[in-house]
Parts: sequence; structure tokens; C-alpha cells
Amino acid sequence: MISNKPASPVFREGDEVVLATGSHQGTPGVFLRLRNDANWADITERDGTIRNHPVAWLAYATVAIRNTAR
Repeated sequence: MISNKPASPVFREGDEVVLATGSHQGTPGVFLRLRNDANWADITERDGTIRNHPVAWLAYATVAIRNTAR
């Protein structure tokens, strides 16, 4: 089912994010935009590749780094 409501948290273009869960957990990137289905987002990964991932898998990079540093 496609949703027009974004999953939380709400990211803004340019936010540093990391895949906090999923098959590519730990992958850092920069948030670009939500897709037509607001539960999916495009991020630019470190190698410049633009990929889409579920928003629910994303976390702010600083939060993910703090949580793994413990």
C-alpha cells in the first residue's frame, strides 16, 4: 500500500543519515527526498550512488553513531 504520510522521523534534504536496520545496516548517506510513497526515501551513499530505502530503516547519523559507541 502506498502512503502519502511520511514515516517518522522527518528528515530534511542534506541530513546525514545511516541505515540503522535492514540488509545494508550501517551504510551512511545523505538524505535527498521522499519518494512518491512517503515510506521510501532516496539517499546519496558515500560513493555517490543514489539509492532508495524504507524511511523506517533510516536514522540520523549522529544518533546511530552515539548508540553504537556505547
